[in-house]
Amino acid sequence: MSIWKSFGFTLLLLIATGQTAVLADEASKRQAVEQLFVLTAMQQKIDESVTTVLALQIAQNPELAPHQEAVRAFLERNIGWDSLKDDLSNMYKEEFSEQELNDMNTFYSSPTGRKVIERLPVLVQMRNQLASQRLQENIGELQKEIEKHSTQ
Repeated sequence: MSIWKSFGFTLLLLIATGQTAVLADEASKRQAVEQLFVLTAMQQKIDESVTTVLALQIAQNPELAPHQEAVRAFLERNIGWDSLKDDLSNMYKEEFSEQELNDMNTFYSSPTGRKVIERLPVLVQMRNQLASQRLQENIGELQKEIEKHSTQ
């Protein structure tokens, strides 16, 4: 075997080995993202989001009520779990290193992490209610500002 054939074979072997390592890294990173999605109930949250958007659309446009199933199917096709899963996975893989994903998985597997997942939606809802209450209590201030600027 000539030196060039040997060199070519060695180079091909190195490229193939490197490609295998990249594929293995990619697979383990994808697995870490999938685990994070399970731990954080991502699919359930997206399913709930579709239901919420559907309810809001029907409340805002009652004429859609007879077409509820068609609207749900449309929402599922465009913002449902099966529609978003791969793109979300890619976003997480681009945004976080495998170590960061593993760290998050470790945290969300802990009792404190489980509590965060359980309580965070409630805290967000409480925060939104507090903000809404504060706005309602102080809306007069905004009205005065608008009137002041309107008369100038």
